[in-house]
Amino acid sequence: MRFIHVSDVHLGITPDKGKPWSDVRAKEIEDTFDRVLAVAEERKVDLLLIAGDLFHQSPGDTELDRLDNKLAKLTNTRTIIVAGSRDHIEKDSPSETYEFKSNTVILPADEFSNAYFEDIDTCVTGFSYGRDEYTENFSKDVTVQREGSTNILLMYGGDSKHGAFDFKKLAGAGFDYVALGSLKKPKHMAKNRMAYPGSPEPVSHLDTGKHGYIYGQIIHGETRIKWEPVACREYINLGLEVKPEYTARQIEGAIRKQIDKMGTQNIYKIILKGEKGKGVKPVFDNLPEEYMIYSVVDNTMFNYNADSLMKDNEHNVLGRFISGLSGKNDAVSKKALEYGLEAIVATGEK
Repeated sequence: MRFIHVSDVHLGITPDKGKPWSDVRAKEIEDTFDRVLAVAEERKVDLLLIAGDLFHQSPGDTELDRLDNKLAKLTNTRTIIVAGSRDHIEKDSPSETYEFKSNTVILPADEFSNAYFEDIDTCVTGFSYGRDEYTENFSKDVTVQREGSTNILLMYGGDSKHGAFDFKKLAGAGFDYVALGSLKKPKHMAKNRMAYPGSPEPVSHLDTGKHGYIYGQIIHGETRIKWEPVACREYINLGLEVKPEYTARQIEGAIRKQIDKMGTQNIYKIILKGEKGKGVKPVFDNLPEEYMIYSVVDNTMFNYNADSLMKDNEHNVLGRFISGLSGKNDAVSKKALEYGLEAIVATGEK
């Protein structure tokens, strides 16, 4: 039996609102999900397991129609969905009442239920969210439902506000595979037996690293899973160690070189550290328009000799300012001293 396990797709989200690439990213979320479906069709997998937050918010009939049309193109694959925190199932909502044309099941909210497929002798046990938070461990009493069959557990959560699972107990509960959702990054909880695939496509600048899905096989009771990348972009924290002799343009050039090397398709948070020369203010206005810079964090320090400056300016504003902050080694005080020195020097006041 072959399966694909995905979670946290967040169809309908518009990542990075206000950025020039925001609308493109919204489309890419859906395009990447379509690529996962294409893999499912190509490999003729038996099950597509969706472990919560397929939608960024609870879907209406229009969104479910669109999903149904996509899933109807799968000629060999049954799809089993549990709702997560974002797309939880409210009473009498479309997710509760919708009738799929495709071979798709959304498991009901607030209880464990089963979907059994006789031709592959596989039982999927799952729990859909009926609200956005569960502080209790709703999985503590879950058990295998069909002895002798292949048994899969499909759930969303794991933290203190979303199920608070006992992972050690789940790993020993007898399921052939535990398919989890809620984490945006992949994480294996028990080798070949329990895992989070992470989101197929990152949906926030916090979702750094690779993103994808899990492909698995269960043959004669033995489970093998493999995480596979699928995202078209990454969010990358790009750090640069600045030296006092660097000009603003040299800093920009170094960043440009790194982005060209790591991929212009990715989205970057630039983090500058080290020491910069007097009056150097890094700007990135000349970078090509196709570069996607989410933010720039300047953690550099102004290169100066505080003792020498204080001695030379002990009777003026600059000297009194340095004296007031001297001896304080915390980052906030150092940054305040840097900004103050730059401002005073810029105005020429002493």
